[in-house]
Amino acid sequence: MTIGIMFAILFGLLVIGVPVAVALAGASAIFILSGTVPPMVVAHRVINGVDSFPLLAVPFFILAGNLMNTAGITERIFNFALALVGWMRGGLGHVNVGASVIFAGMSGAAVADAGGLGSIEIKAMRDAGYDPGFSVGITAASSTIGPIIPPSLPMVIYGVVSGASIGQLFAAGFIPGLVMALSLMLMIFFFAGRYGFKRDQPFAWGVLAITFKRAFLSLLTPVIIVGGILSGAFTPTEAAVAACAYAMFLGLIVYRTLTLKRFLRVSFDTIETTAVVLFVVAGAAIFAWILTSNRVPEMAASLLLGVSDRPWVILLMINLVLLVVGCFMETVAAITILTPVLLPVAVELGIDPVHFGVIMVLNLMLGLLTPPVGMVLYVLSRVSGVPFERCVVATSPFLIPLVACLLLMTFVPAIAMWLPTLIYR
Repeated sequence: MTIGIMFAILFGLLVIGVPVAVALAGASAIFILSGTVPPMVVAHRVINGVDSFPLLAVPFFILAGNLMNTAGITERIFNFALALVGWMRGGLGHVNVGASVIFAGMSGAAVADAGGLGSIEIKAMRDAGYDPGFSVGITAASSTIGPIIPPSLPMVIYGVVSGASIGQLFAAGFIPGLVMALSLMLMIFFFAGRYGFKRDQPFAWGVLAITFKRAFLSLLTPVIIVGGILSGAFTPTEAAVAACAYAMFLGLIVYRTLTLKRFLRVSFDTIETTAVVLFVVAGAAIFAWILTSNRVPEMAASLLLGVSDRPWVILLMINLVLLVVGCFMETVAAITILTPVLLPVAVELGIDPVHFGVIMVLNLMLGLLTPPVGMVLYVLSRVSGVPFERCVVATSPFLIPLVACLLLMTFVPAIAMWLPTLIYR
């Protein structure tokens, strides 16, 4: 069986609705069984794919995000952001972005942002008279900041697959995440001027002080996580454990909003989400091993480098490939499969693996806002009651500043690499 037939089987399974993990493992198993490779290889690759210490960060960051949503921490963050930037024209739109930036330093997942903060933000914007489509659009776009600003689950997966330093990847995502937030706020200013958005509340130092006091301990969460990693106090995996412990401390002891029943529900949700992620990682590990062992990365490198010897042309082509793949494939699977194929090409061009990780994650985050996968859109459609098709249309204008940020990060590597170079090199 050829690699092309294996890809055809994979996409055929995905089209008929087979889960991503099963499709990846199934196509790989059929390829192996049709050849001379012992079937036991499948079991070995599955075990090796998930036998990684850094991957322990995945369930703990998922649990931390779920705990914060359940314990009411996200609501305190939203109220503080409202007091901070709600006085601007289109204030709740800016609040939406600001709250996502803060929450990004806690959960590292776009879906957690959309599902937790999204329900609060959309309700508040609706109550203030904002168009439901605009509310969903900015909520969806701002949620993509979550996996860019550290901690980041996709960065952890990329670090495991590529061998790049997860600490450096976290540092590299910080400034791009802030640039994304700024670009979205500029887009909100444009909409505010065009449609006459009002200021949602006057600025008041007293209100800011009260909301800051209520949210202070919650705001310490990203400081503990990111500060601990960048200072070397603990590894990303240990930071995930610390985030869970701190979230439980706030929910059980300080705020007293986390009951045993809620904790059990959060735990089961975390187990379910983690199982899905790790099944995808395991299935993608087999698929990626087949590609590597059949020298597909070398062939891809030769093909791309044969088109042009100009780095900017190759980077543009890689971006297009990642954008298309992100529309059809789940983020974890895409990273696990494409990293062994595309990273050698990037290294051949002299691109730092850390910089390439930022490019890859940024591309795939845009896939969360585009059909047919569009996981964030599905979540927000369910949360808001807005039809999926309208969610797609409402989100599309916000792709303009996000794509502009992607191109900026791609062709001006110093923006992403300044912080990791300063701290680690």
